[in-house]
Amino acid sequence: MPSVLLIGNGRLASHLGHALLRAGHPVAGVAGRNQGNAARLANDLGCPAFSLDGPLPGTDLRMLAVSDDAIGEVAARLPDDGTPLVHLSGSKPLDLLGRHGRRGVLWPIHSFSPGIPADFSAIPLVIDADDAGTLALLDSLAKRLSARVEHLPFPQRQQLHLCAVLASNFPVFLLRESERLLQQHGIDPGLVHPLWKAAAEKALQGADGAVTGPARRGDRGTMEAHLRLLANEPELRRAYEAISDLILHTYHPSSRGDH
Repeated sequence: MPSVLLIGNGRLASHLGHALLRAGHPVAGVAGRNQGNAARLANDLGCPAFSLDGPLPGTDLRMLAVSDDAIGEVAARLPDDGTPLVHLSGSKPLDLLGRHGRRGVLWPIHSFSPGIPADFSAIPLVIDADDAGTLALLDSLAKRLSARVEHLPFPQRQQLHLCAVLASNFPVFLLRESERLLQQHGIDPGLVHPLWKAAAEKALQGADGAVTGPARRGDRGTMEAHLRLLANEPELRRAYEAISDLILHTYHPSSRGDH
């Protein structure tokens, strides 16, 4: 069973560490830039903590569970002793790991939240590596964690990451803005929650058929009324107009250019 050194001490490192233990993968230790935080996570996982600048334990994999901006910096601090070094980012290439001879990616397509357990068996995992041995090792590990494992090179990972943002981050932010506006007007934000949940469930049955609303119907009168209501929210007004135009031109192409 491949052993893993986790490098990082944030929410992703915590979720991954617990998932590895549940799958029977030994976590040989936790190393981090903040030794106090690394020690706390190591204690939580029942393993030792290590300094990035000191000797590291011998393991089958080193996994960089750090922010995207820190991957290159942390990778440069680690010795290249033949141990595969793996980052967990969907938007960054293998080259970010620099001079290391065996490099890989294991990207969980998921947004991890503190205090909310993550069921890795339901999270798709995307893997890649620049040598066959590291890829085989990642494939074996990933298939013990998840029921869905895909091998995608960087151009496809990058495209998938873009689509994950479109499908997940943007709708959640728009829900947040809806709640804010409702609170400003003394309306219970919970009134839109069943609608949001139902829309997500319908979309999973076929997103094209689940698109509804005034832009889908070509109802310009309602859209113009909504834009007037957003007169004091110029940035949100521009977002409403841009998304409505995109929907309108997708389902009513003859309207392109009509304003």
